[in-house]
Formats: sequence, structure tokens, C-alpha cells
Amino acid sequence: MGIFSRRQTATMEPIPAGGPGAPGAQASTGGVELDSALRGLTGQWTIDRPHSRVGFSVRHAMVTTVRGAFAEYDSTLYFDGARPAESRAEIVIRVASVDTGVEQRDAHLVGTDFFDARRFPEMTFRSTSTVHEGGESFRMTGDLTIRDVTRPVELQLDYLGSVVDPFGFERVGFDGTTTIDRTEWGLVYNQRLAAGGTMVSEKVRLQFDISAVRATAS
Repeated sequence: MGIFSRRQTATMEPIPAGGPGAPGAQASTGGVELDSALRGLTGQWTIDRPHSRVGFSVRHAMVTTVRGAFAEYDSTLYFDGARPAESRAEIVIRVASVDTGVEQRDAHLVGTDFFDARRFPEMTFRSTSTVHEGGESFRMTGDLTIRDVTRPVELQLDYLGSVVDPFGFERVGFDGTTTIDRTEWGLVYNQRLAAGGTMVSEKVRLQFDISAVRATAS
């Protein structure tokens, strides 16, 4: 998760010596039996940006939902199908790349009422633990930092499958979601509605629709 270029894929950082998969590392499955197919997915993966989405949704004026996404981000991903606890993820997002489809709204979001992109150009998610909950479901806990405020969040992560695409690349899909209260990260701007309620919900659903290809050795 150059860092914020417009290239088509996010790059992967190398796994340090002694990290996941190193000799002597112990499997940690939380007592849940793993699908043998998942073991074959162990390794580093590169997010395919044109087929992925790092986004959010939030209720607006109590009656509709606004959806947006971030176009520029960098990531580090490592999945360990034999030792899920060794899996990890990091994503660094340039908040000025937010796109909700309305320029005026995007300008408001990157301004001081919300992200304040000039002072806080990045928000980050760094995983701290991963638990296999059974089947194709995982729970990833990590630290989410917005406007220099860091708080823990839990991400529901579902494995969607893997395939070799027509170009010969091994491809894997994951869907991750979590809901946060934006005010806990200092995003407190709002307007009251005459009939009651607020213009923008405090609850925001974060969505990570990830298509990744296996990283090749350099």
C-alpha cells in the first residue's frame, strides 16, 4: 500500500529475511482446518489496479448513498495459505485522488472540512493480525490512520477464488469490508437537516475489492 504514479499496478515490497515462510516458522491456523487450495496461494501478490477498487460508501441526507474510490495508492501484500497469521497487508492512499463522480464534492472532501489533503496527504492501513475464521473467510485487524489519527479496525476479508487468466497470469480475488465512525478520526464536519438527522452519516463503509496477480521474481 514512484509511490503515487499513474502506473497500472501497485508494486510489492520484498519479504524480509526471517519473515513468513522462513525455516522454523510455525503454522498458526487458530484451530480451523484450511482448504489445501489456499496453501498453494502462499506468496507475494500485486494489486491489478484496473480491476480493483479501494472505495467507500456513506449515507447522504438520510435518503441516499454516495460512493467513491481512491485512484492512487501503493500496497504491500503477502498471503500465507498455510499460516494465515503470517499474512499481512499495507496500503497507503493519496487522499487527493478521491473520486465520487462530482468535482465540487471531491474538492470539498479534500479540503479542510474533511481530509485536509494539504496537511494530511495520505491515509494508511497496516495489518497487525490475521485470523482464519473458516472456509474462505478471514478477519484482518490493523491500524487505520487518517489525518494523523491512528485507531484499530477489523476487516472482514473473503477469498473469492483464483484462476489462470488468458495471459497466463495467476490471479486471486479478495473482498474486504469494514465500517467506521469517521468522527473518531477527526472527520467531524456535518450539517443538521431541518426535519432531523444530518447531511452526512457518521458511519462510513470501507470497501476493498481486490484482484491481484502473483508477483514474479525480479
